Amino acid sequence: MAEDGVATPVIGAHLQASVTGVRPSTLGRGLLDVTFDTAIVDPMPSGARRIWDLWRAGRPTEPGLWAGYDRELRHQWSGAALAHHRHDRPDNPAGSTYHLDGRDITDLEGFYCAIGEAINRPGGYFGWNADALSECVTGGWGAVWPFRLVWHDAGVARTHLNSAAGQGEAAAATSFEQLLRWLTEDGIEVELR
Repeated sequence: MAEDGVATPVIGAHLQASVTGVRPSTLGRGLLDVTFDTAIVDPMPSGARRIWDLWRAGRPTEPGLWAGYDRELRHQWSGAALAHHRHDRPDNPAGSTYHLDGRDITDLEGFYCAIGEAINRPGGYFGWNADALSECVTGGWGAVWPFRLVWHDAGVARTHLNSAAGQGEAAAATSFEQLLRWLTEDGIEVELR
């Protein structure tokens, strides 16, 4: 709310509203509870708070912290990683090799969490959909093609992604083979182990 008491318009990906009130939050020091003049159309799932709190405390330093989350929260993990991506770090040189830990890639969202980690360390981002993955390969996101991706335990993703695609699950219709095509079309040499 503006100092003169007039509602301030707020426009975002999930919110088009005006702020009608602000007060200190009961959730913690330095936080605010904000009241809007309309409902939030697509709120984050409640479990996303744990993810954002982790980043607020500092970038994750342990690999695989995303693995215990469901698909929706894995997507939130990638969103937090994107929001905290540091553009001031230079990309690794073309021709680099990255090792992708595939033990927990049981869905497409898990792949994006794992590739972000493989290229940019725990909490790293390297896409969260096919278009973003392709964009990341062009530079500014930790790696520049051509590069080599050694995918360990690739059979886990093959089993889970092909099973979901075969069942026609709406958000999981990407097969393992389609994912491999995306990677190779972007100039990434993939070695499956």
